[in-house]
Amino acid sequence: MSEEFEQEIPSIFEDRLWHHKGWEARVIKNEDDDGWAVAMTLDGQAEPALVGPWTMGRDKKNPKPLDMSAFNTLVKTASEIIRRHEQHLAALLHKEVEIEVRGERVTVALDIEPDEEMPTATLTATAEDGSELAKVAARPDFNLTRRSAQQWADAGYPRASED
Repeated sequence: MSEEFEQEIPSIFEDRLWHHKGWEARVIKNEDDDGWAVAMTLDGQAEPALVGPWTMGRDKKNPKPLDMSAFNTLVKTASEIIRRHEQHLAALLHKEVEIEVRGERVTVALDIEPDEEMPTATLTATAEDGSELAKVAARPDFNLTRRSAQQWADAGYPRASED
């Protein structure tokens, strides 16, 4: 999000709602019990990145008001969750293994382009010097292992079959 847009949204500091620097913390009634929860949502996102329990106030009925320390901790935790989710997604969409072909190290990578209706994938072999040895379309469910990469290389990097 651009800084310009971020500055247009005024900060809100209420007992149960804080909006500051692109994040919203909202204290909500916990549907599962008599307690409270806090939902952290990044601007522009439909779903919260984090929903967790929230502390009761002294009256044991109402939630404790949000404060700067709690908000900063929640932002840090929610940001970490988003970062881990992005890393996990990247790991699912890009896999690579190293093999040896005629005494040279070769990196074989599978890159998946997600699409709900028609995902695609590309299998690429790259030499140690960075030169591309082969690049072919592959099935998105291709199981890239050292063994499958070695078999592909030993066969001369043929195009994947469309079975």
